[in-house]
Amino acid sequence: MSAVPILVAVPADVRDFDNYRWHATPDTYLKALTRVAEALPIIVPALSSEFEVAALLDRVDGLMLTGSASNVHPDRYGVPPSQAHEPFDPDRDRLTEALIRGAIDKGVPLLCICRGHQELNVALGGTLATEIQEIEGRMDHRAIPNKEQRERFAIRHPVAVTPGGMLAGIVGKPEIQVNSVHRQAIDRLADGLTVEATASDGTVEAVSVQPARAFALGVQWHPEYWAETDKTSAAIFKAFGDACRDYTAGRGG
Repeated sequence: MSAVPILVAVPADVRDFDNYRWHATPDTYLKALTRVAEALPIIVPALSSEFEVAALLDRVDGLMLTGSASNVHPDRYGVPPSQAHEPFDPDRDRLTEALIRGAIDKGVPLLCICRGHQELNVALGGTLATEIQEIEGRMDHRAIPNKEQRERFAIRHPVAVTPGGMLAGIVGKPEIQVNSVHRQAIDRLADGLTVEATASDGTVEAVSVQPARAFALGVQWHPEYWAETDKTSAAIFKAFGDACRDYTAGRGG
């Protein structure tokens, strides 16, 4: 890592355990940022009413939204909530929506993973479908039942990359192999988003913001888990890190 690393904001999840309320994120994302993107992650607490989001975005070089066990609350995209949509994290919802819109407006590089990919679609006016494995013609995108994380996050299905798109330029292939650890997916695509990759059952696996002033990519899978060993996963994080450095250089360091 360089002596003065780029700073990437990472919105926290809210969790209650050990009689405390925690604001935290899994270290797989943090390690992918530090080791592959060569960035310093800054965990942002889900306390958006306590600080100015715009001021935070003025101080960082990039924004990355992680996956999570929680889901975007369906009230945010006009669908009645049900048990199938749970669990929720409304504090994260409020924070990430403000960060996404602010980052796009300011041209801050943006990488959205799994829940983050879904948050990006909702923030821009799209909707989500839940329990997609129950929809006729759709495959089961949920994790394979296994106590071992390496098995749960194993790379296991192909994704078709949109020719000439942003993701194609990063990975350099018409098809890539990804992991799959989700039960929700994009339903109605938000205006302003372009599909960058799809699964064989039509599930939207990657999107970009078009037009965007900077790198703005969402992926439904988990490149962070294999960023140090899988070329495709590494390429995504390296491209994001490079975009953050270009952004910093462009605004005068």
